Amino acid sequence: MKGYLGFFLLIAALTAYMWRDTFDPESVRGARVLITGASSGIGEQMAYHYAKFGAQIVITARRENALKTVVQKCVKLGAQKAMYVTGDMSVHDDPERVFKYAVEKLGGLDFLVLNHVGEVNIELWNGDADFVRSLMQVNFVSFLQMAAAGLPVLETSGGSIIVVSSLAGKLASPFVAPYASTKFALNGFFGALQNELAIKKSNVSISILIIGLVDTEAAMNKIRGFSTMTAYPASEAALNIIKAGATRQKEAYYPWFHYFTCLINNIFPFGKDILLSSLE
Repeated sequence: MKGYLGFFLLIAALTAYMWRDTFDPESVRGARVLITGASSGIGEQMAYHYAKFGAQIVITARRENALKTVVQKCVKLGAQKAMYVTGDMSVHDDPERVFKYAVEKLGGLDFLVLNHVGEVNIELWNGDADFVRSLMQVNFVSFLQMAAAGLPVLETSGGSIIVVSSLAGKLASPFVAPYASTKFALNGFFGALQNELAIKKSNVSISILIIGLVDTEAAMNKIRGFSTMTAYPASEAALNIIKAGATRQKEAYYPWFHYFTCLINNIFPFGKDILLSSLE
């Protein structure tokens, strides 16, 4: 028992050291940023934080009126530039079109923030493979399309790709099988791409963010009746994502303790089986 305790204390100490806050707001002042899924939720909050830091921002999502409102607020908060372009990531050509627009308007790019997500229901999988295929386009393939377009530009600027993923891509949870599959795919692909970029000694960094339950309106509506878990502030999640990207962390968790949630699950995977077997 003492050995296990010592091991966890060592891991905790190393984690605290690696995750110490070294973020300098000046590092993103004037930075050229493209944020997807930014008409609401975490993406909207990231836009406001980047604006306060004096960044140059292009935001995208499907809803034009919502994007206009976010842009207006970003200007008031201090963004050097704030623009929007509508885009539907389920449409094959839209990821590249949106990326090209941002690069043309900003004259390059420093941060590509991939945050968009498709609509899902919380339910047992009903066998609809076509839905999973369409969700993969939005939650996974479009991320790859934007990364492919972004790598040459970000190589020039020494920039970063920020991938907003989910705890559901680390822990295989019931009721969200299609969503979880897309997030596992994200974590696997971009984790492998990190290693490939390291082999090539690339200037581009990739930060993968593992996000737990956050109090966005969409998330709260989805989990009603399914979960009593504590939801954490979207604004705080957004700031943590920005900090992780700016300090070029390979992987970060919000809330931070989900690092240990995943660690414990990997060490004691049977614990989940015991929990699920106790459910009626």
